[in-house]
Amino acid sequence: MKNLLILFTLFCSMSISTNLLAQNFGYVDSQEIIELIPEVKEANSNIETFKTQLQKRGQEMLKALQAKYQDLERREGQGEIAPKQLEIEVQKLKTEENQILAFEQESQQKIVKKSEDLLSPIRDRIQNAINDVAAENAYDYVFDYSTGFVLYANQSTNINNLVKAKLGL
Repeated sequence: MKNLLILFTLFCSMSISTNLLAQNFGYVDSQEIIELIPEVKEANSNIETFKTQLQKRGQEMLKALQAKYQDLERREGQGEIAPKQLEIEVQKLKTEENQILAFEQESQQKIVKKSEDLLSPIRDRIQNAINDVAAENAYDYVFDYSTGFVLYANQSTNINNLVKAKLGL
C-alpha cells in the first residue's frame, strides 16, 4: 500500500513536470509596438490639440473673471458701488468662479473620454494581433515585457517581430 502511494506521488510529479515543460511562453514589448503605430501619433496629436483648446478656453474664462474682480475692486475703491450691490456682484462672481471650476473638471473628463475613444481601437487591434500570433504559434502564455512582469526572458521567445508583421509594421 505504501509503495503504491509513493508510486502514485512520483507519477503525479512527473506528469506535472512534463506539463510545465510542454508549455510555450512568449513575450512582447507593447510599448515598442505602440510607438511604431502611426495612428497612435495621430491620436496623441489630436488629444493634445483638444486639450490645448480646452485649456485656452479655460484661461480665457479665468482672465475674464479676473478682469471682473479687478473692475469690482476699482468701483469699490472709488465708492461707485453700494455695499449691498457689492455683495450681489461678489456673489455673481463666485457663481462664475464655480462654473469655471466645473468647466475644468468637465474638460478633464472630456480629455479622458477623447483619449479612450481614439486609443481604444488601437489597443484592441494590438490585442487581437497578439491573440492571433499566440494561437497561430501555439503559445500558452504571452507576457508584456514593458509592464515589468517578466523577470527573465530568453530572446528566442520574443514575438515582437511576429506581432509587428501581423500589424503590417
